[in-house]
Amino acid sequence: MDTAKPLWRPSPGRMKNSQLQAFANKLEHNLGLKFPDYQQLHLWSVNNPGLFWEQVWEFMQIIYSSGHRQVLSDADKFPGAQWFEGAKLNFAENLLHRRDSKTAIVAMLENGSRRTMSYAELYIEVAKVTAALKNCGVTKGDRVAGVLPNVCETVIAMLASASLGAIWSSCSPDFGTQGILDRFGQIQPKVLFAADGYFYNGKTIDCSEKITEVSDAIDSIRQLVVVSVIGQENRPLPLKQNQVTTYADFLQQTSPTPELQFAQLPFDHPLYIVYSSGTTGAPKCIVHGAGGTLVQHLKEHRLHVDLTADDTFFYFTTCGWMMWNWMISGLASGATLVLFDGSPFYPSPTAMFDMIEQEKISIFGTSAKFISSVEKEHLIPQETHRLDSLKTILTTGSPLSHESFRYVYDSIKQNICLSSISGGTDIISCFVLGNSCLPVWEGEIQCIGLGMAVEFWDESGHPIVGQKGEMVCTHPFPSSPIGFWNDPGNVKYQNAYFERYPNVWVHGDYGEVTEHGGVIIHGRSDAVLNPGGVRIGTAEIYRQVEKIDAILESICIGQRWKDDVRVILFVVLREGIELTDALEKEIRRCIRQNTTARHVPAKIIAVPDVPRTLSGKIVELAVSKIVHDELPNNNDSLANPDALDFYRNIAELQF
Repeated sequence: MDTAKPLWRPSPGRMKNSQLQAFANKLEHNLGLKFPDYQQLHLWSVNNPGLFWEQVWEFMQIIYSSGHRQVLSDADKFPGAQWFEGAKLNFAENLLHRRDSKTAIVAMLENGSRRTMSYAELYIEVAKVTAALKNCGVTKGDRVAGVLPNVCETVIAMLASASLGAIWSSCSPDFGTQGILDRFGQIQPKVLFAADGYFYNGKTIDCSEKITEVSDAIDSIRQLVVVSVIGQENRPLPLKQNQVTTYADFLQQTSPTPELQFAQLPFDHPLYIVYSSGTTGAPKCIVHGAGGTLVQHLKEHRLHVDLTADDTFFYFTTCGWMMWNWMISGLASGATLVLFDGSPFYPSPTAMFDMIEQEKISIFGTSAKFISSVEKEHLIPQETHRLDSLKTILTTGSPLSHESFRYVYDSIKQNICLSSISGGTDIISCFVLGNSCLPVWEGEIQCIGLGMAVEFWDESGHPIVGQKGEMVCTHPFPSSPIGFWNDPGNVKYQNAYFERYPNVWVHGDYGEVTEHGGVIIHGRSDAVLNPGGVRIGTAEIYRQVEKIDAILESICIGQRWKDDVRVILFVVLREGIELTDALEKEIRRCIRQNTTARHVPAKIIAVPDVPRTLSGKIVELAVSKIVHDELPNNNDSLANPDALDFYRNIAELQF
């Protein structure tokens, strides 16, 4: 394939009718500004942050009760900048501005159940839960938590909490008891919504015992609301009876449905508490504000994804990952959201493509791992499914390989905007992402987000282009955290992002800006390898290994060895395949031919599994600690902590 040409270019009609073009037209009308290309628009947006975000506020038609006195003050303080001072609004009101018969949510479970809810029905349900929360004494600033799958009730409970000014926090039900306590135990919720169970990969998992343990251990919980997912909500739970109710009974407390009142709150009023992965200690409780989350999500959805009320929007996510929060904000654009909970490969590897066809999904979000997995299954969805509705595929979670880029265009759909996006829980949004008005180049994220002053710095702290460096953000943005929970003086917050460079956010990603103005992420900077003093991103090696059909997945670390570092590659092989000398030679040849001799692993070792966080990200640091006979920080942050046992005392690493 000719890599000198983009894989896709938007048609003139798609660009002309995009919301990004409409926004550019608004800037020309309001301010007399014209931009020859996206790079110039981006440069203006970061050099004029107050003016840019004010135009975003107006373009998105934010619903508010009091206007702002000033868009941005203390702009030289990061953290410390103040956004939209004086403004009062409610996050839930902005997501529930539609109250008609249009479908707001289609909720599907792995067992085949399907449920729909209109915007009018959603509004009524939120009103009922809001009233019931009031009856429990929930007021602004209180925490409401959920141990829930990706179902309607999760959305409803979050919106009800936000309508009151309470702070919502959620974990998915596949978290272990200790993992939940590590999170909710820190924030002390007043009400806990919890599912009786969930379905995954053909199995029904009962959560009754887990719910009991969590509720008993957190003294602040006044009310446990059990949501029926697997039909076990009436099973007796050994708790104080006045603490426990079913979701159905919880709603019946508020008959008839009262009018929904939206608390009008400052722009930076806390909305969400989300959590770091916890792989380097107890999870950090990251607090995000309502206004910053809203304005950032609307900017990304409408200007970068081109999400409209005509779209059907899906993201494969659990409620323990910030992509759930990001997806739910799609209600503010009037789109139809498709929720799914279960395995993306059950009952068959085509399950997600079946859903795209059935629900006529236009914007489909998934992980890089999913694309790689269906590629290894040799699926050709464009030959087996009608994908006419699909206009955009979003991927995140890890860098999308060049091969996966090509696979999408060769086997899924040619006329599609493939947008790899990257940001994180820390900012509940993206630093770099897609753009339906820009071409797609193989292996590249399309652009840096508007209003985001992202650069890549060398080890001396100087910006570089076309070379690999540390990703930083040099100016404040509205969706940066308002702080960490229980962090007097913002000490932990400062240390997490600003310790290395004052007033500059260091995100922890290692990557580069390309000649096209796009971005390549080479992995986490704390997992960068240094053989012979040469910095190597792990994603550079993963990209080559993914080409080899015999390998399902891999994880790579640097082992300290004889006053240097040597590259160690662990591979998970397909069933029935062994790591022979011939396969090892093929792996090394593939890596050497497409990278450098420094990238070639000194040792290649077969393992049965790769450890992952609860949100599905591989954890090189945990494996590195095990290999170096150090204790990993927090096994409860892992979805499969037993996988670490395979990396202990490996004889091949002793010579």
